Amino acid sequence: MSSHSKTTDTPKSARPSGETRKTGRKAAAKSGTAGTATPKFVYDFREGNRDLKDLLGGKGANLAEMTNLGLPVPPGFTITTEACRTFLESGEEPPALRDEVSAHLAALESEMGKRLGQADDPLLVSVRSGAKFSMPGMMDTVLNIGLSDASVAGLAAQAGDERFAWDSYRRLIQMFGKTVLDIDGDLFEEALEEVKRAKKAATDVELGADDLKKLVKRYKKIVADGAGREFPQDPREQMDLAVKAVFASWNGDRAKLYRRQERIPHDLGTAVTICSMVFGNLGPDSGTGVAFTRDPASGHQGVYGDYLQNAQGEDVVAGIRNTVALADLESVDKASYEQLMEIMATLENHYLDLCDIEFTIERGKLWMLQTRVGKRTAGAAFRIATQLVDQGLIDEAEALQRVNGAQLAQLMFPRFDEDATVEMIGRGIAASPGAAVGRAVFDSYTAIKWSRSGEKVILIRRETNPDDLDGMIAAEGILTSRGGKTSHAAVVARGMGKTCVCGAEELEVDTKQRRLTMAGGRVVEEGDTVSIDGSSGKVYLGEVPVVPSPVVEYFEGRMHAGADEADELVAAVHRIMAYADRVRRLRVRANADNAEDALRARRFGAQGIGLCRTEHMFLGERREMVEKLILADTDSEREQALKALLPLQKKDFVELFEAMDGLPVTVRLLDPPLHEFLPDITELSVRVALAESREDPNENDLRLLQAVHRLHEQNPMLGLRGVRLGLVIPGLFTMQVRAIAEAVAERKATKGDPRAEIMIPLVGTVQELEIVKDEAEQVISEVEAATGASLKLSLGTMIELPRAALTAGQIAEAAEFFSFGTNDLTQTVWGFSRDDVEASFFTAYLEKGIFGVSPFETIDRDGVGKLVADAVKAGRATRPELKLGVCGEHGGDPESVHFFHDVGLDYVSCSPFRIPVARLEAARAAARPTGDTTR
Repeated sequence: MSSHSKTTDTPKSARPSGETRKTGRKAAAKSGTAGTATPKFVYDFREGNRDLKDLLGGKGANLAEMTNLGLPVPPGFTITTEACRTFLESGEEPPALRDEVSAHLAALESEMGKRLGQADDPLLVSVRSGAKFSMPGMMDTVLNIGLSDASVAGLAAQAGDERFAWDSYRRLIQMFGKTVLDIDGDLFEEALEEVKRAKKAATDVELGADDLKKLVKRYKKIVADGAGREFPQDPREQMDLAVKAVFASWNGDRAKLYRRQERIPHDLGTAVTICSMVFGNLGPDSGTGVAFTRDPASGHQGVYGDYLQNAQGEDVVAGIRNTVALADLESVDKASYEQLMEIMATLENHYLDLCDIEFTIERGKLWMLQTRVGKRTAGAAFRIATQLVDQGLIDEAEALQRVNGAQLAQLMFPRFDEDATVEMIGRGIAASPGAAVGRAVFDSYTAIKWSRSGEKVILIRRETNPDDLDGMIAAEGILTSRGGKTSHAAVVARGMGKTCVCGAEELEVDTKQRRLTMAGGRVVEEGDTVSIDGSSGKVYLGEVPVVPSPVVEYFEGRMHAGADEADELVAAVHRIMAYADRVRRLRVRANADNAEDALRARRFGAQGIGLCRTEHMFLGERREMVEKLILADTDSEREQALKALLPLQKKDFVELFEAMDGLPVTVRLLDPPLHEFLPDITELSVRVALAESREDPNENDLRLLQAVHRLHEQNPMLGLRGVRLGLVIPGLFTMQVRAIAEAVAERKATKGDPRAEIMIPLVGTVQELEIVKDEAEQVISEVEAATGASLKLSLGTMIELPRAALTAGQIAEAAEFFSFGTNDLTQTVWGFSRDDVEASFFTAYLEKGIFGVSPFETIDRDGVGKLVADAVKAGRATRPELKLGVCGEHGGDPESVHFFHDVGLDYVSCSPFRIPVARLEAARAAARPTGDTTR
């Protein structure tokens, strides 16, 4: 339920040493005893502030901030992330930690006027995890620590409510057993369901004190059987074990999976907040809720959130009981509602952003348990950013930092066709927008298994819990029959950008039978296709067709931001993109190989073509012409084959230059190995063998087979390709250069403004480049002489080999521009082929933390990135006016775009669909505050 500026979860070797820890360590050292280096491991809520998230975690820092604002926060203290890191590194708590905790606990007991677990009037506390970045589901909260057989009666007497005391005790044992002792949580749920069935109770609220006493007894036996020990009766032991469980949870499977998904560094650690308990389960005048200062799904202003009477906080976020809308609190407890509205306004004006708030009402008294800058959907992020600008709370530069390229990409996903014939089977709460279609699955294991087989799935549950995280990641969307906008499913889905519909009460989910039953009795079995609309909350049977999103329609030029049919989201995107284009330094080009893609790229804001792959022009009907070139035995045959290809190549380039008139177009000469233009060796061998068995051999097939064998390579990626083709296949590159030059001349003759750049691929030494460049310049001079045109073609190279990067200073003597081919540069630096390794060991490397993210997805800064940075420096030292760009798909990756900005490239180039993302991230890189390394 909170947001953060994402930091890339890079491999340990790829992160600046200690960078993520500086703030916390400095603060800790500064707060230590004068004259010593002993860090301070525990902070009272009154001692911290929101700027200490590195040290106190988001939860602890914001509790401190609210305390300092004078808001009603229950007293407590926070154990720092530094203590957690020490525990994780050594397996032991810091020696000074126990005494510090004891001192702060004694101060809390003095303030509250009672001791932890005191028999006649117990102080109870909650223990919660809280890292710098919100990680829903990392570890469940443990409430009511301090309750025991000795103190439960005292709590009942003080509250005047025996049922409340035993309900609190059973909750403690259940949470402690599952979270601290690692006992299967279903065992507790099954026991609760059995007691409810025996009582014929629909909800746990209907259970009386005697029922809950029996439940406590059953829970204790579950603990004894599952943990091999009795439930601890010593209150301090309860607290200490819970703290250690929070520390250990940082390295739990769920936490590591979430960090990989969200690219959160693994070495931050988590803080622990220990807060005096306030109770929402004291009767109808008590309750708990979650509030948002704006709608996290749409961004609209208003009163948003959920409230649950007679409940503790976990009941709301777990989604096990359906809540009422926050606005209904006004009729239940008007005074608390009005106070909450004032606090919400205070917090939003203080944080200058959407705030997510957890609160409890204890017998008419409002308490604030948490606040944070709230997670929001992509659409809400853009709307809220522009709203806050209009309200004068932030400026446009800050608005730019409130959105990111990943969110913009989400807004470009298709949506359901409103005019399609559909069969709606239910409706729930629109928790996270989007259009998701897939086969129904009812558990995470199946979701993962089917998705790995290429199936798109919708994960359907009564409610999700942290154990479902990997299944949620695998699914296209999530559907639950319980819970609201603040349930676990909704919060995690919004954070991941997954489509989610929650609280579809009319749909009965049976996870054991793996089926969904509609209101009329019809059944959806596992494997049936369903469609869910996270923008409307509607659930459909079967596959609903999709149409382009309004944002794509806007980028395509089919919808004007000020048009009647354009909604406020399109207007918000337009405003932010217009500002982004004004402030960014990096130009954005497209990887496009034909006029159609080039025109689309131009509509999406491309400022040229950074990579035109000419090999794509030799496929289809032209493959036979390439075969003739490869099979040519004489110069005459080779020249004839090249002559046939020349006009076709020229026509391609004329169309491309026309589409990008006035903008630069970088054409890469033929790069892949020649065998790719020949038939498959197995297929051709079979064909030849069959012909010979019929005694009817095909001479052309025999020659082709000989050519395939001749050109066969064990590692084609490292063989005869790129500049090597131009050096050993006479006339191949000069034919392409001539086609480019003649196309430019033709466009100039028709008053066009072609701006062609010729890129020579796979250069490893300046001598290779010089030979091809001399031949190219000779051809260009011949075309100029024949046409009378001044062509002004620039010649450069693709830097995609480590040697090219290392000798960039020499290569720059002959190159007018560099374009970094980071796909091949990554393969050659790491020594593996992307196609081969992604299916073999990448998953294991990600799970083991060797990779935080694939180096093909985000640039490896310490390896590939260092080569790029060094080549930029060396190239410009030789030729200060050297134009520098990147044309690998890293050019459209948000994190990588920031790197390319930082090292001084002139432009990035990416696929047409990613151009808006690159435009936005280039601006965010240019406008981010000095020293800010977040993305």
